Amino acid sequence: MGQKTKTEAHSRHQFVKALLNDVSALEYMIANDWFESDITRIGAEQEIVLIDKSTYRPSTLGPTILKKSTKNTWLVSELAKFNLELNLDPRVFRRDCFKMMESELKTNLSTVRGYLKEHDIDYILTGILPTLHKYHLDLSNLTPKPRYKELMEAIKGQLQMRDFELRLVGIDELLVRHDSPLLEACNTSFQVHLQVAPHEFTKYYNYALALTAPSISMAANSPIVFGKRLWHETRIALFQQAIDTRKTLDHMRQMSPRVILGDSWLDGDVTQIFKDDIARFKILLHADMGEEDSMDKIEKGEVPKLKSLQLHNSTIYRWNRPCYGISDTGKPHLRIENRVLPSGPSVLDEMANTAFWLGAMRGMDERYPDIRDFMSFADVRDNFGKSARFGIDTKFTWTNDQKVTVKELMKEELIPMARQGLESMQVDRDCIDRYMGVITERMDAHMNGARWMLRSYTKLKEETSTIDEALTYLTASIYNNQNQEDYPIHKWREADTSQRVNYEIDDLRVSELMQTDIFSAKRKDLVALVAKLMTWKDINYMPVEDKKGHLVGLISDEILRARLSLERQKKKPKDLLVRDVMIEDPVTIGPSATLAEVEHLMKSVEVTCLPVIKEKELVGIVTNHDILRIKDRLS
Repeated sequence: MGQKTKTEAHSRHQFVKALLNDVSALEYMIANDWFESDITRIGAEQEIVLIDKSTYRPSTLGPTILKKSTKNTWLVSELAKFNLELNLDPRVFRRDCFKMMESELKTNLSTVRGYLKEHDIDYILTGILPTLHKYHLDLSNLTPKPRYKELMEAIKGQLQMRDFELRLVGIDELLVRHDSPLLEACNTSFQVHLQVAPHEFTKYYNYALALTAPSISMAANSPIVFGKRLWHETRIALFQQAIDTRKTLDHMRQMSPRVILGDSWLDGDVTQIFKDDIARFKILLHADMGEEDSMDKIEKGEVPKLKSLQLHNSTIYRWNRPCYGISDTGKPHLRIENRVLPSGPSVLDEMANTAFWLGAMRGMDERYPDIRDFMSFADVRDNFGKSARFGIDTKFTWTNDQKVTVKELMKEELIPMARQGLESMQVDRDCIDRYMGVITERMDAHMNGARWMLRSYTKLKEETSTIDEALTYLTASIYNNQNQEDYPIHKWREADTSQRVNYEIDDLRVSELMQTDIFSAKRKDLVALVAKLMTWKDINYMPVEDKKGHLVGLISDEILRARLSLERQKKKPKDLLVRDVMIEDPVTIGPSATLAEVEHLMKSVEVTCLPVIKEKELVGIVTNHDILRIKDRLS
């Protein structure tokens, strides 16, 4: 062990030296004008979720599909087995670039669909898949690649608490623990890249910061997690919290999460961001980067790949990430990667979002030579948080302290600005009209993916027997709508139960049908109180917990009333306590059990109620009434 530790420390030290070398090399190349600056390219990455075509739940066949598509280097793995990523070719930002990008994306998605078809699975474009459940995020669904395993272990190794936690409040509330950072695999994005010349990087990076909130608001598409209606773009908070290793402290020391917007405007060049990230964030991965010595290559007049810097940068999740690369010309280049745009709801929506952001980035230059002179970074951060929570319903503090709604800002300033920016890049008029028309109509309809999903899901919850059933119909509707050609979100009608869904009842998990809004009792509670509560709430069973939330008993309405009746017949009835009437050590079941297993257990031990337990903690309750209700609805 001692030798292994020494080797590990040596490897880390070598990586740090290479990382510092890379920063020096980058500084040298910027100072000596090595970078490509006479051309502007754009690019994008499409993340998709694989789903079973009959149940609309995640399919974990990603690694299998990749083995069959090795000739397509544009198709790559993602963190979870149920995700894949398509990398689109870089294109010069001009003329028909968006038309060609959309065509390439559709062609590649069609190719992927061909691979999926033989397995009776398909892909879906959505920021967070509604039918994704917590049990899908078990580490057994981590894509089997050493880098992913190392990353998960490294993040968990820095965890200062017992578990990772999600704490989010929207229409509903989500408070949940998880034992791994794989929670981040909930998120799927459409990531857009803009090449920027080094001497303009500061200006354009600050534009990107200012445009982050409007981009989120108009494109929001991720409001539902585990059946809870949360933020309009829940990806923003979920990603931060999923890998947040910090703990709460009894003082006010400032510690930054690895998922960040930033703390201030950028004042220096791109190296300021890399230096800040090296200073602030511990190294997670430190693989052997091979023989390359970046400064040695500089001395030879060769362009280094800066592998160490790129590896460290890949573990810092800025919503506007600086990227270094080498073009096919052999020259290095810089890019800004927009990571806030969600996947979906349709290819046309994604392309409209892309054209808007890229156009607005270019259009900003004419109106705001230096955006820092027109708004404070405090307003940028405030807008960012509000846009993630409220999406298209947000009210912003914009330049010169204006208070504007999303619709006002988009229609009166940003859409015209984006048009102007696209025109300045000589993008074809028909392309500008096509994509900016989608954004304009979306604003007129006041409808993006998040708002459509929230309205549809709220209605479906009233029409179905379980949350899981409502989520399945919602996902089926998303899938069917986005597979209609050129059918953007503002034209979709609300989801309903008319979709064809093959709902496999016996495969339902306990976690998908159990009651979680539980009324419970303590050992020393008065039975008289419990009896009233059970009558008021029309419940037949009440679990008994200790102060740690551990199950210690179960109260049956039938047994309770029988004991109360006997006590009343006594001359001196006593005040019964819960401990006097509860069933000690009741039969329980785990949340991952199937409906078939629940029915078998109930029948074998002759009970009609099962408390649901995970690691001694009471997490729900399932009764024969729940099962009959579901079967009656779905039969």
